[in-house]
Amino acid sequence: MTRAPSRTTARKVLAQVLPGASASATAKEVEARPAGKLEVGAKLRKARKDGGLTLQQVAARSGLAVSTISKAERGQIALSYEKVLQLGNALRIDMTRLFMSGDASAGPSQERPTVVKDRFDDVQRYETEQYEYSVLCGAFPNKKMQPLVAVINAREAGEFSETIRHPGQEFVMVLSGRVRILFENGDTVELGRHEAAYFDSGIGHVYVSLSKQPAQVVSVCT
Repeated sequence: MTRAPSRTTARKVLAQVLPGASASATAKEVEARPAGKLEVGAKLRKARKDGGLTLQQVAARSGLAVSTISKAERGQIALSYEKVLQLGNALRIDMTRLFMSGDASAGPSQERPTVVKDRFDDVQRYETEQYEYSVLCGAFPNKKMQPLVAVINAREAGEFSETIRHPGQEFVMVLSGRVRILFENGDTVELGRHEAAYFDSGIGHVYVSLSKQPAQVVSVCT
């Protein structure tokens, strides 16, 4: 049975991790379950303390308000994917592992998995008015990229309180429907089914659906 989406204060995301594997290696599968707000907050606080950082220093690094970080650490709010990514970069931690229940660290004493497997119907989903995401295979440690699948519900840029930006680059391909990506510098691009784009994700951007039904995309962020 498909797991019902949980509401958050942010846009929805579906992260799919596709780690490579040697053909001669024996695949080892890791089962992971999603962490709640309190556990995510505890991991954020631990990462900040381990780094010897104050809330003010993390705020300066991430661009987020001190009050937002403090509430997240106490489990009082569920952060959007973009804000978790900003915090992950500021704290130098793998953001998708924040969402997995249990120890999110991957120290030298832990065996690195060859492969992590999830079922799409079983993953945790995050939902807002603009996007819908679900985290897939977030248990793979120290990922170099974040593959995402998202359903785009937004129809106009005015539905967003702010544009999305994160360091690195982003690849996107439309799985169904038609989307327009609007950038804060005035550039736009329209994509139909199976059309793709690659862009600088440090430039603020939003996705809107142009099709009758919400569009679905797969996106890979570095």
